[in-house]
Amino acid sequence: MASNDNVIDILNDLIENSKDGQYGFAKCAERVESTLLRETLLKRSADCASAVGELQGMVAQHGGKPAEHGTVLGALHRGWVSVKDTITVNSDHAVLEECERGEDAALARYRKALKEDLPADVRNLIERQMAGAQANHDQVKMLRDTTHR
Repeated sequence: MASNDNVIDILNDLIENSKDGQYGFAKCAERVESTLLRETLLKRSADCASAVGELQGMVAQHGGKPAEHGTVLGALHRGWVSVKDTITVNSDHAVLEECERGEDAALARYRKALKEDLPADVRNLIERQMAGAQANHDQVKMLRDTTHR
């Protein structure tokens, strides 16, 4: 079984990941033209915020101090901070490509966490949240595939 400190570190990593996703989806929502797409991305941002709250509660339950922010390094890695700079063409398709890239990275973080020997309550939360991240990814991919370049 992973040590309690390791469990807290894993949860805090996922908090930072979810904070970056929350920020990224909100920033992407500012860049799209479609009102429906904007609403969808803002909903994804809110889902990430909800995930943050659950993860922070789990950290506290395990006696740790929950992370409160995403990290600059993590955000850069996932391409969220630089959304405005990396999307040269302000198209819905380009924005969705960036969202999908961020969700790919988020899924990788969840998969990495699930490789650890975690307490059942932590594993259940991470598995459920990973399923949500996969649903986000699939929805973003589907939307991307239906938009014009």
